[in-house]
Amino acid sequence: MTANQKRDLSKILQFAIIWIIGGILYSLVEYGILGDSKVYPSTKNLYQFETSLLSAILSSCLIGFLIGTIETRLVKSYFEKRKFWQKIVYKTGVYLTLIIVLILISFLIVSSSRLNVALLHHKAIESIIQFISNFSFWSIIIFAGAITLLALFISEVSDYLGGGALNNFFTGKYHHPREEERIFMFLDMNSSTSIAEKLGHRDYFKLLKRYYSDFTEAIIQTGGEVYQYAGDEIIVSWNLKNGLKNNNAVDCFFRIKNILKISERDYFNCFGLVPKFKAGFHYGKVTTGEIGVLKKEIFFTGDVLNTTARIQSTCSQFNTDILLSKDLLNLLDSLSKYKVTPIGECVLKGRNEMIDLFTIEIKKDSFVS
Repeated sequence: MTANQKRDLSKILQFAIIWIIGGILYSLVEYGILGDSKVYPSTKNLYQFETSLLSAILSSCLIGFLIGTIETRLVKSYFEKRKFWQKIVYKTGVYLTLIIVLILISFLIVSSSRLNVALLHHKAIESIIQFISNFSFWSIIIFAGAITLLALFISEVSDYLGGGALNNFFTGKYHHPREEERIFMFLDMNSSTSIAEKLGHRDYFKLLKRYYSDFTEAIIQTGGEVYQYAGDEIIVSWNLKNGLKNNNAVDCFFRIKNILKISERDYFNCFGLVPKFKAGFHYGKVTTGEIGVLKKEIFFTGDVLNTTARIQSTCSQFNTDILLSKDLLNLLDSLSKYKVTPIGECVLKGRNEMIDLFTIEIKKDSFVS
């Protein structure tokens, strides 16, 4: 399963879980109201708690998977340019319409079978009209709307914060600070000041938005997490296991480079230029935890961040677009598809100790998708 497929599956499961929890709560509230009643007071249909609970779980799971799949694969991209509240409200309307249609079709099939008439027979139609006019129908729709609204809200917030960050907040993984080893990539756009002056602030912002958007696929494919967007700089992080697997961290750089190369014509047509970038890599221990009162975020602190930032700023000095520390290079898997060039021991700006640096490139007979 690819990284994209895992990400999509995770989002679909998120919708399914929220719907299942909602279905269980609905059944429990219903049981609290009806108790030992044998029929629904409004419809006179038979009521049994165990049957109602099982039905709620199965139907909620099915609807959750259906909405999650449609949201992830089809609908989401059509609302990307909408405001936050518009995305949630408009999509809730779309999914509620779908749910109503599914409920009515199911009820029509059941009614025609129970009455032993054709699907569009007037008796079957009358039963649907009677069903719609009963508040029990609308109570289901109100419940479905609330659950859909909640699921979409969580999904959108997850996109804003990053799925990993939201999960960490929910699980409380970093509620108490903890030490961990992580790989960092500091990636910075070349000549960003002159580009901003040439394009103007509005078009420069559009460039950055497109620029960062194009990075997304490479970061997802290599299991990276966006730590921060800092102006024209993006900081990407990997836990040590994910970053070293298949050389994911370094591979991310070359995937981004390949994506921008493919998009050169589009960038030039839109902005009159093709952005270039340079990146620095290093790994080490960080203390990770939640920080902030008015606005909480997952925060990394440790010397590795300062060192990586200075490695990245050293790229121009050696006329290269990528530098990584010897410490990280020694941990990488097979380097057979790379050409590694030692830079030598260097003193980084603001630091006293020496650090061994290397630049790396993909061999011509190798390929990064």
